[in-house]
Amino acid sequence: MTRRFRLRLYAHRGASARAPENTLAAFEIALADGANALELDVHRTADGHFVVAHDPDGVRMADCNKQIAKVTLDEIRNWTAGGEGVPTLSEFLQSFPDTPVSIDLKPNDPSAVGPLLEVLSAHDAEATATVASFHDHLVRQARRMGWAGRTALTRTEVAALRLAPFAIARRIVQGYAAQIPIRSGVIRLDRPAFLERCRRLGIRVDYWVVNDPTEARTLLEAGATGLMSDDPALLAPVFRDFE
Repeated sequence: MTRRFRLRLYAHRGASARAPENTLAAFEIALADGANALELDVHRTADGHFVVAHDPDGVRMADCNKQIAKVTLDEIRNWTAGGEGVPTLSEFLQSFPDTPVSIDLKPNDPSAVGPLLEVLSAHDAEATATVASFHDHLVRQARRMGWAGRTALTRTEVAALRLAPFAIARRIVQGYAAQIPIRSGVIRLDRPAFLERCRRLGIRVDYWVVNDPTEARTLLEAGATGLMSDDPALLAPVFRDFE
């Protein structure tokens, strides 16, 4: 199979099966384990800093019942996740400047989009960063604001690829990568027709979350361009077979 894109083994929140998720240690371990791309989540503090964290609060990871949006960065500096600190997005970008990264903006906050793009541009991340969000309007806003880097497909765009006539889907879809689960409810997103549509439009198809090597092999053979895994070490041998 001739591929337009380089295969990406994304570490989902870093090697989150082996280290506290979304920490610099988890990202370092992931790359050592064979990942060649990273996936992370960001929230914004009360004083405007972006920190790498999935949850809106510190309850699950730092045993701290406070909302990230309501505390300052100095306060978050005192949080620890399994002995690891909570990094800022800037610290992440400084640590991994050349690594492809998917950044999921978690809060439904349009006022955060511009500052996020400013941080990415300040670190010359246009060539490496893909901006994503479960909130479609935030992704569209990033595009309207002239983000020079890439964006993930919105849920509306994924639905158009799956259900609309091809000519209509071609007009609707503007994103670079479909970062999607294998299935959404009863709808499968790994069918040959869907993958072929993405291939024809020059769109990456990167599935999450895949931790089983057999499933990984099946998806890559079908035409997936990337997989997001909690434990990249499990999938790295499979990816080497496709190099």
